[in-house]
Amino acid sequence: MTQTKLYPRTTLVLLTALNLLNYIDRSVLNAVQPLIQNEFHVSDAQIGRLTTVFLIFYTLAAPFMGPLADRYSRRVIIALGAFAWSGATLLTAVTHTYTALLIRHTLVGVGEASFVTISPTVVADLFPESMRGRVLGFFYLAIPVGFALGYPIGGYFGTHYGWRTPFLLAGFPGFILGALVLFLAEPVRGQFDSLKETPERGTLRGLARNPAFLAATLGMAMMTFAQGGLLVWMPTFLSRSRGYSLLQANNLFGLIIAVDGTVAALAGGWLGDRLLRRTKGAYYLVSAASMGLGIPAMAVALFSRGPTMVPAIAVSGFLLLLNTAPLNAAVLNSVGSHIRATAIAVNLFVIHFLGDALSPWLIGRVSDQSSLESGFTSTIVATALSSAILFYGMKFAPAVQTDGTGQLHH
Repeated sequence: MTQTKLYPRTTLVLLTALNLLNYIDRSVLNAVQPLIQNEFHVSDAQIGRLTTVFLIFYTLAAPFMGPLADRYSRRVIIALGAFAWSGATLLTAVTHTYTALLIRHTLVGVGEASFVTISPTVVADLFPESMRGRVLGFFYLAIPVGFALGYPIGGYFGTHYGWRTPFLLAGFPGFILGALVLFLAEPVRGQFDSLKETPERGTLRGLARNPAFLAATLGMAMMTFAQGGLLVWMPTFLSRSRGYSLLQANNLFGLIIAVDGTVAALAGGWLGDRLLRRTKGAYYLVSAASMGLGIPAMAVALFSRGPTMVPAIAVSGFLLLLNTAPLNAAVLNSVGSHIRATAIAVNLFVIHFLGDALSPWLIGRVSDQSSLESGFTSTIVATALSSAILFYGMKFAPAVQTDGTGQLHH
C-alpha cells in the first residue's frame, strides 16, 4: 500500500477510534441512570436534565470551536479537546452529589464539542466528495458501536462495581488517542472540492441563505430529537415498563444498536454514494425515506407489549440510523472548505438546541406526569417532521461531479 493511500486511512481509523470513545462515554450514563437515581433520589426529569445540561454546554462551545478550526491547527484542537473530556470523565470518581454530576457533565460537553465540530472537516479533506458517504459511514460507525458498547459496559460494571466504575474505564484511553492525534499530518483544506465557493457556500452570513445547508440542518435537528430521546430512555423503559432487569435491558438494546448501527452506517453511506450518480439529492433522499419508513416500526416498538416489540425496535433502529452517513455528507457538501468547521459548529448548535438537548428532559417530564410511552410520542412527531423537511430539501442539493465509478472529475 502506498503512503498516499495509507495516510488518509490511518487518520480516518484514529479519528474513528476517538469518536468511539466519545460515544461510549455518553451512553454509559444512559445505562446507569436508575443506579444514579437510587443514590441521589432524583426524578426522571432531573436525570434527563444531566443529558440536557451536557448538550447545552456542548452546543454553546461548538460555535467557538468552528472559527478556531478554520484558522488554526485542527489536530491540536482535537487533541486538547480529547484531554479535556477524558480528564472530566475521570472526575466522576470524586462525584458524590447531583450538583457535582451536573458540573461534570458541563465540562465533558465543552471538551467533546471540539472533536465533534472539527474531526468531520478533516475527514472531508482526506477523500473526494463522491466518496464521502462511504467514508463518513465508517467514521460514524462510532455512534452506534460506541452507544452499543456503553450500554453493556455501564450495565455490567455499574451493577457489579458501582455506577462510577464504567466512567473511569471510558476516561483513560482518551489521553492515549489524543496524544497520537498530535502526530497526524494536517490535510490541505478543500483539496478534493469541485464546487465553487459562492457567498452562500463560503461565508457565515451566507449560511442563512443556503437552502441545502438549512434543510439538512433542520432535518437533522428533528432526527436528533428523536434519536437522542430514545437512546437516553430506552434501557430505563425496557427495565421499568417491559419487565427486563437493568442488565438485560442494556445488553439487549446495546446489541440491537451495535448490529443496526454497523450495518446501517455502512449501507446508508454506500447507498447515498451509489444514488448520487443518478440524482444530486441522493443524500437527502436516503435520509428522508429512512425516517419516513421508520415511523410505523417506531409505533409498534414503543406501544406494543407482545412478541413484535423487539423486532420492531430492531427495524426502527436500523431505519433511524440509516441516514447517519448520507445526512452528514449532505451537510459537508453544502458548504465550502474554508468555512466548513464554522458551518458544522452552527449545525451542531441548531441540531442539539432543537434536538437532543430538549428531548431527554421533555420525555422525563412527561413521564413524571404520565408514562414513558406518552413521552415517546414526541419522538414519532419529530421523525415525521425530519422526513418532510429532507424530502423538501432534495431540490436544493449541490451537484457534485461524479463519473460511473463514483470518482471525482478533475
